Amino acid sequence: MEAVKSNEANIVAMSALLTTTMTNMRVTIEALKAAGLRDKVKVLVGGAPLTEDYARKIGADGYSPDASKAVAVAKMLVRA
Repeated sequence: MEAVKSNEANIVAMSALLTTTMTNMRVTIEALKAAGLRDKVKVLVGGAPLTEDYARKIGADGYSPDASKAVAVAKMLVRA
């Protein structure tokens, strides 16, 4: 949360390689809400075990299956 504040971030991107780390994405989104930052940043998630449906369920703004496609999604999110 401190990095989002101090850098005035407009996007937070998270990637998971294992299903065991996916749950922390939801935790991070909830922490952004609790800190009053969720409406200030777009959240982009991706990684091998994720799906677009999972991204929606945890409240992410965008999903990408891999890093190369994430660039286009991130650009779209910050323009919106």
